[in-house]
Amino acid sequence: METVVIVIHLMVVLALVLVVLLQRSEGGALGIGGGGGGLMSSRGTANILTRATAVLAVAFFATSLTLSLIAKNQDRPGSILDAVPTATQEAPATTDGTTEGGSGGVLDSLKQLNQQQPSGPQVPAAQ
Repeated sequence: METVVIVIHLMVVLALVLVVLLQRSEGGALGIGGGGGGLMSSRGTANILTRATAVLAVAFFATSLTLSLIAKNQDRPGSILDAVPTATQEAPATTDGTTEGGSGGVLDSLKQLNQQQPSGPQVPAAQ
């Protein structure tokens, strides 16, 4: 469902950009020049482009609101911060047998791993 609405939204966006770029500017400096002998008169063309812009703008807002409602109602995976261990777990024991003041979370376990591994570059033993 979401993919269909996104595709419709993108088509509306492209059409809206095209219609806005086709419109004649107020000053006429950036508009496409030419006489009134074309397929449609400039007044009729402006009226059609104005109405098309209005319809596409309404469609743009409708698809935008639909996408935001779909995103709001979707189930998202939980955050890693939601899985923080509770304070009821035992604190890890230090080398002297006492417990640290930490709650036994991820940072405490990483700290213990870092203390167990030697730091610096490792040189292989001589043969």
